[in-house]
Amino acid sequence: MATRMRFRKWYTMGQTLTRAAQWTSVSEGGRGRLEFSPVNEALINSTIKYVEGFSSKHPAETAIVFKSPLQWKTTLEPSTFGSGYEISDDSVTSKAKDKNDQPLLTLRKLGELNYDIKVYCFNQLSNVLKIAGDMKMREARSILEANPDPTAKMLGDGFATIEGEDNSTLRLLEQTKKESGDEGDELESKLRLLLLIQQFDMQLMNQSLKHISQEVRLTPQQINSEVALLKRYCGADSGSVLEKISFTTDYVFDNGCRAPPWRQVHGDICCLNILPLDGEELSVTANTAGVYINKGIEGESNDQSYERVGDIYKDLVALLKTKSPKFAEIIESKEFELKEDQKEEHFEASDDEIDGDMTERGFEEKKEDKKTEKISKQTTKRKKCATVARTNATLNWKNEEMNRQSREKKDKDKKERSEKRLSRQTIDRKQKTPALLEDEFYSDSSSESEEEEDTPDRRQEQNSDLPSEYWQIQKLVKYLKGGNQTATIIALCAMRDFNLGQETCQLAIRDVGGLEVLINLLETGEIKCMIGSLKILKEISKNTQIRKAIADLGGLQTMVDILKSSSKDLKCLAAETIANVAKFRRARRTVRQHGGIKKLVSLLDCAPLGSMPMTDEFEKDVEVARCGALALWSCSKSTRNKLAIRKAGGIPLLARLLKSPHEDMLIPVVGSLQECASEASYRLAIRTEGMIEDLVKNLNTENQELQMHCASAIFKCAEEKETRDLVRFYGGLDPLVVLLNNSDNKELLAAATGAIWKCAMSSENVERFQELKAIEMLVALLNDQPEEVLVNVVGALGECAAQEPSNRSVIRKTNGIPSLVNLLTGTNQALLVNVTKAVGACATEQDNMGIIDRLDGVRLLWSLLKNQNPEVQASAAWAICPCIENAKDAGEMVRSFVGGLELIVSLLKSDNKEVLASVCAAIANIAKDEENLAVITDHGVVPMLAKLASTTDDRLRQHLADAIARCCMWGNNRVAFGENGAVAPLVRYLKSPDSTVHRATADALFQLSRDPDNCITMHESGVVKLLVGMVGSDDQELQVAAAGCIRNIRRLALANEKARYSKT
Repeated sequence: MATRMRFRKWYTMGQTLTRAAQWTSVSEGGRGRLEFSPVNEALINSTIKYVEGFSSKHPAETAIVFKSPLQWKTTLEPSTFGSGYEISDDSVTSKAKDKNDQPLLTLRKLGELNYDIKVYCFNQLSNVLKIAGDMKMREARSILEANPDPTAKMLGDGFATIEGEDNSTLRLLEQTKKESGDEGDELESKLRLLLLIQQFDMQLMNQSLKHISQEVRLTPQQINSEVALLKRYCGADSGSVLEKISFTTDYVFDNGCRAPPWRQVHGDICCLNILPLDGEELSVTANTAGVYINKGIEGESNDQSYERVGDIYKDLVALLKTKSPKFAEIIESKEFELKEDQKEEHFEASDDEIDGDMTERGFEEKKEDKKTEKISKQTTKRKKCATVARTNATLNWKNEEMNRQSREKKDKDKKERSEKRLSRQTIDRKQKTPALLEDEFYSDSSSESEEEEDTPDRRQEQNSDLPSEYWQIQKLVKYLKGGNQTATIIALCAMRDFNLGQETCQLAIRDVGGLEVLINLLETGEIKCMIGSLKILKEISKNTQIRKAIADLGGLQTMVDILKSSSKDLKCLAAETIANVAKFRRARRTVRQHGGIKKLVSLLDCAPLGSMPMTDEFEKDVEVARCGALALWSCSKSTRNKLAIRKAGGIPLLARLLKSPHEDMLIPVVGSLQECASEASYRLAIRTEGMIEDLVKNLNTENQELQMHCASAIFKCAEEKETRDLVRFYGGLDPLVVLLNNSDNKELLAAATGAIWKCAMSSENVERFQELKAIEMLVALLNDQPEEVLVNVVGALGECAAQEPSNRSVIRKTNGIPSLVNLLTGTNQALLVNVTKAVGACATEQDNMGIIDRLDGVRLLWSLLKNQNPEVQASAAWAICPCIENAKDAGEMVRSFVGGLELIVSLLKSDNKEVLASVCAAIANIAKDEENLAVITDHGVVPMLAKLASTTDDRLRQHLADAIARCCMWGNNRVAFGENGAVAPLVRYLKSPDSTVHRATADALFQLSRDPDNCITMHESGVVKLLVGMVGSDDQELQVAAAGCIRNIRRLALANEKARYSKT
């Protein structure tokens, strides 16, 4: 098992961490890591406590300068150090120095959020732990892992911890007796320090032995057994102890673990989702040290957090007894009802599936096993039925466990005997490539731009007709496995002579175990073998199944390491292969987690193109940069990778390469930029680094792929007005319109129309599009185009029609309105949003509205209010507004829609503010017709509008106030608004900075002020002072409404005064 306890031959803090600490067996650079276990946690905590208190207890020993510094990598930043240190942006040095005037602490920057620290005495070591604060546990772990034998560092190699008899203390004692003066005092201090360390070492040893004696180490087999047992008693019936228990992934590694490799190094075996009968679902980690609750899936990112929450328990039962009172109650009773025979069979089948995860047996073997199992089950069922008939039997928990383990042992023995009869060749052919780990472990981000590829794993059947190449390649792989260096190179050359782009050849290499051999060759250090292997991997990694197999076998990690090789050929081939493999999320994540992004960005750093003659050496540098850009292009489909590229300094390097005259360089560079342009920080950088000019320049090339990527980059960057202005300034609008002629290349057409759509959001750009006759060209693209093109075309037409009235006539004259109306019947949500906007913009002209009405376009718009997408609902409601305003008989048209008024009123229950604002605007237009106003009043529009009055959104406030003003025109609606509490919130609208809100609110208050009770509420809310200031507004409508409202309030006050005087 990858995380079992190891007793290392290199030692930390004397013998204790040599013999008692638990180290992972996974090595990195010849060095293991401390497991995350209770024993190690106790050791580290004790060490921290000892070091922090050392300065106050032993001041003389604290000042001893170490022979060699304790050195490790830290995440502490210079800003965390305080007084007593000289701090700069990238380094820290202590003011305290040794007798040679050397600082006792130095910290220097290695990379982003990564620093190297050296400490020369206990005093500075104690300070570092105090500065680390809550992170001191991680810092202490890093110190111990990076310094295998700190005693040797502190006192010299002569005091290194060794196995057997250690005479270093006696030697130091004898040396102390011989010396005198200052040297004798220093040796005496060292002796005391050594004795103190040995004393502390003994304390740690006793503490560790106590922990180890109490600790029970879990194994995958124990966890599987416990889970299988608990599954037997899952369900919703009275005999169950849990609702559900399941592994988060079905993939099982050869060591029996289900946890990802980077968690196995911490001792993790698997993760489980457990749903108790009386609580929420638990996310549980099973570790070699025990089981514990983890944080589970975190937030919108959908990432699995493995951080421990609470205590560690010896097994799942102990954990569940603590977390679920119901489970504890049932377990304590030690009795479980027997399941029905049907359920017994179901659970047994489930166990078979669990056991079958490791290997895929042949059809005949499965058939034989099923036959044997069937006979066994029938016998078992007869025995169980007889027992149940005599007594209502129950099973004790421990007895059930022992019986099940006995059955498993027999099944396992039988399976092993069966497998021994199979030949090695048959096993090789039938063995299945390990399945992908479940996405729970690899969830990178909710905003991934590409889903994990999920293609079936196809194997060549044993008896199928295979071409001769298949068998010839298998022979070559055997030579690769057993030959010397020369034979290996010859076999690699012979293999490259085959058509490696053919799927049969690719799968032949995989089926016979060739991928493992090729990946192993990358670690040999032999340049020729590595180059030959990478050339083959580069070709075959274009196959989806091969890509996943390479990732499963750890090939990406090896290729990332090759990126720092001195051989430029190796760098190129490794980067190109990474570019092919990193087509799915898990591969991209692996590249990032192993430092691949920084290494790939460093490949881009070549001299500016054109600054020096193209020598062979310079051409190689350019090729390295191109391959690096190609790999970054694949990796940049991940949001976190985009952030990593930016942090690694990739933006200025990409900007430099964007000026290259070579198209094969420009394509991956622009491809990377257009992928990253979905992030606002990249859009800002692209604009400020002057890349818009280069993107526009490359729109004029003959290479359509390059044109497509440049247009896509502009499409994403043109969200900001500054970028749209730069595109126009550098003459980018003209080539974009020219690209509309490439109707055969749909990808290029989609990119060009998208860029035109975004650029059309600026009125200055629309004017230029008019001059270039772009509107007519866009209308011509409304038919017989894929949806991704139509979305952009319709979006561009909508912007052009909204910005410039003359464009609406152009759309009508070019017969574009019928095409737009036809698109209202589609199902693509993005297309529907854009089509409704375009139809609404066209409907602002009466001639266009006549065509829309004749084509039944308003009814189609109304039907879209039933769409489940809030964006479609809002866009349709906005489009309905100009249709009602410009229809000849709008009132009758609206009433003709059966259930239409009830539908639009019901949308006032929406939680989406854009939907609410658009529906209020539509209701304000509908209420202009008295009959329609009466109908919506009957449908309860007044209390629903009043309920929205407390909103703080100014856009909603404006249209809500308009709707309230219109609805006041019918019956006792004014009184009803007051009774439903709508008046006082409306007064607060007058404090908004938006003048359109003031106008609509003043109108609504004027209508409401015709009811005396509403006047009283307004006066109490301080409306008079606010309205008096608006009487002097330049807006005439606002003046009239404000003055009218004040007049009504004043008239009511005068009437009250008159009534009071008349009584007296």
